[in-house]
Amino acid sequence: MDASKRAPVTRETMIETALRLLDEVGLDGLTVRRLAAELGVRSPALYWHIRTKQELLDGMAEAMVLAAGMGPPKEGETWQEWLARRARSYRDSLLAHRDGARIVSTAGQLGPATLRMFNEELAAMVARGFTPVLALRTITTLSHYVTGFVLQTQSPRTVTGPAAERLAAVVEQLDGGAAAP
Repeated sequence: MDASKRAPVTRETMIETALRLLDEVGLDGLTVRRLAAELGVRSPALYWHIRTKQELLDGMAEAMVLAAGMGPPKEGETWQEWLARRARSYRDSLLAHRDGARIVSTAGQLGPATLRMFNEELAAMVARGFTPVLALRTITTLSHYVTGFVLQTQSPRTVTGPAAERLAAVVEQLDGGAAAP
């Protein structure tokens, strides 16, 4: 792409482009070099906006979390309804991107917007009678559960080698191939 016709590279365009590339090539295929080529620049130009690949991955994780529309319950929504809506929305946001759960689960640090939303959620739970510790445990447990569920959903299901042989032996025993003691 001609540099004069290229859109300016910003942190936001880098994250948007990286998320698009993630869907195409997966986390293992996403490299700084590939991102730079997609943006029409050389790799060192990216480091003006994001210092490390981990910082890029953190930005991608934050974009997915923010896309889930998290925040406190809506007017008239019970905490149970809110937690169910929050879990579904978070799940959908992670599933919207190939390897989305891997990105979020390896995030080193989320940004101020995510922390602000999380703080609003905690305050809403406390206002509904939860202790601060119980509110924190409830929200983080739900988030970790959803992340784990999506990790399992998005991971390859192929078992090969010695693990496949052990799995076949277990299946044979479960199917009645081995006499019960």
